Amino acid sequence: MERKHLSSIANHVLRTTAQELGTSVEHLVEEFEAGWNPEVGDYSRKLMEFCSSKALINLCQNIEERLNNGSYSRFTYDMMLAWKNPSGALLEKPQAENEDSKISVNLPTEQDDIPLFYSDLMPLLVNDEPSVGEDAFVWLGSLVPLVADIVNGRFTFETLTAPTGNRLFFPAYDKFLKEIDNCMKHLQKQATPKGVELADDEYILHVEGTVTTQRVVRHIEGTSWPGRLTLTNHALYFEASGVLTYDDALKIDLSRDIEHGVKPAATGPWGAPLFDKAIIYESPEFQEGVLLEFPEMTSSTRRNHWLALTKEVLLMHKFLSKLKAESPIQAREMHARTILSIIRLHAAREMLRICPPDPTKFLIFSLYDELPKGDYVLEQLAESLNKVNIAQPCSAHSILRKMNFSEPTISEIEEKGVNEKRETIAGSEDDDKTSLESAINQTRKEEREVVNAKEAIEGLKDEGISENAFILMELLKPLKSGFVWFRETLSWERPRTTLVVIAIVTVIVYKEWVGKAISAGLLVLVAKMIHARQEKLKDKKKEITVCTAFEPSASTRENIVSAQYMYMTICQIIHQANVTILKLHSVLVSRAPKHANVMMVGITGLAILLAVSPLKYLIISAVLHWMIMRSKLGKYMKNNQNERRVKEWWDSIPPTPVRIVDQCL
Repeated sequence: MERKHLSSIANHVLRTTAQELGTSVEHLVEEFEAGWNPEVGDYSRKLMEFCSSKALINLCQNIEERLNNGSYSRFTYDMMLAWKNPSGALLEKPQAENEDSKISVNLPTEQDDIPLFYSDLMPLLVNDEPSVGEDAFVWLGSLVPLVADIVNGRFTFETLTAPTGNRLFFPAYDKFLKEIDNCMKHLQKQATPKGVELADDEYILHVEGTVTTQRVVRHIEGTSWPGRLTLTNHALYFEASGVLTYDDALKIDLSRDIEHGVKPAATGPWGAPLFDKAIIYESPEFQEGVLLEFPEMTSSTRRNHWLALTKEVLLMHKFLSKLKAESPIQAREMHARTILSIIRLHAAREMLRICPPDPTKFLIFSLYDELPKGDYVLEQLAESLNKVNIAQPCSAHSILRKMNFSEPTISEIEEKGVNEKRETIAGSEDDDKTSLESAINQTRKEEREVVNAKEAIEGLKDEGISENAFILMELLKPLKSGFVWFRETLSWERPRTTLVVIAIVTVIVYKEWVGKAISAGLLVLVAKMIHARQEKLKDKKKEITVCTAFEPSASTRENIVSAQYMYMTICQIIHQANVTILKLHSVLVSRAPKHANVMMVGITGLAILLAVSPLKYLIISAVLHWMIMRSKLGKYMKNNQNERRVKEWWDSIPPTPVRIVDQCL
């Protein structure tokens, strides 16, 4: 019986759910109304959420078969349509056609070499059915983390639907799910690295360097070794290619709680960093790091892909180490969600081969490590893990088990939580998700501010340099030794010297001998001048010679590369100085009102502090704080979150625009 207050697609989902559960529509509605609170409102949508939740539990019990026969993609897509428009008349075909006519193909501007036939592929992913929006997509991901994860679902949707005007059509959705299934099956067929026995909860996530894939090269000093590179959710394995087979794998453990990291690197002949297509893993275990190159003709897409994946696994383990989960359930679920995010990235790359998506938009930790206030989202994620039940059929861990991607590792005690979770997933979990969604929305808002500020910076025109750079470097050479001594003192490489400096500075400031200290310094300068006169340095060095020639011991190519990189470095310094001045100007003239208010409050507070407190105590406190924070004790006490807040605040300041003209007015 059709319910008039529901749309046609909502009635269809209601009937299909009843058939799926082996019950009647009336009984399903009665069960919902028995637990429904009228004060919540939105009866139709809550009914759709209730029915979808109960149906998804059955779908997830046999999800692999449902994916293969296409029933999962069709039913879940109808769920999203019903959730989008649960009541009233659904947008019919004419409206859908009008909607599709407004779709524009959005391609990244930096990829100018995309073939013209790329846009011809888009009709294959679009039909005349109603499309799904971002909210419905994220809602489904909050129930089943297969096609999306609630943490990064909005970023995934934006990237996945960019070519279709940020609308998801059924052909694209169905193809995405099929690619996810294919990627899982492909990864299950990959061979275990030679000489390695994977842990029970360790799974292969990506492999390259085989006969059917592109090359991977490891550089060790002056030699290069091609081989096979394998990434799991615990480590990287590199197997150098032998005559007939691979050598035993080199294991790079990403799960250890040590100071290690991975970053982009450049390689080239004779050690010249010409090709920016490599990554380097640095840790105390490898003194010179592990340098891996991913050769390709044009862009650095492969390198960026591997960098994002490796960083994701590394950050996941840092997150779990910081979380200090008492139960392994939390770690298992987080591993499963990370694995699914990587699989979704593989699937998206298969769908969009000509225009590969940004890897971080499909990952969790790599994404929020870069976004402003991303650490707030991860804190909310940690809290949500405390309520997870991996025995529930729609959890990430259960999905991987049902897809035969991982082995069953749930105890009998954990299995008891299934029935309880059947009730909670069918009920309302809005309260549990509100704080997480609020943090995500705040992060997206902050991201837009940072993006706008960076776009303004990129619009500035870089100016060139002349021989003044060589002159400046030559004039600063005498200060080099003093700078080295000063740096070693601040970094506690000379503990005795550091303690003596702290004691002298403290005594001078406390006794208010600053004037006497300056006088002593000036007298030392006079003594140096007298010594220079006695040595007749003016006759020995009548002029300062600045040499712009290349080093004679270096080859021509090395000299060219060195000069080019020196030029680029100086240009970057000048550019950064311009950006800093323009940002300060923007704050001073209140072009950025929010930042100007913060600056005025801070300056006012500093003025009051200087007015009421003796200056010497402030200086002593500042010196002691600086020196302590540079020591090992300070590094242990260091709060990276405060530094991150300041950096995010600075990045979000839009600089004052600059216009370059050829003639002065």
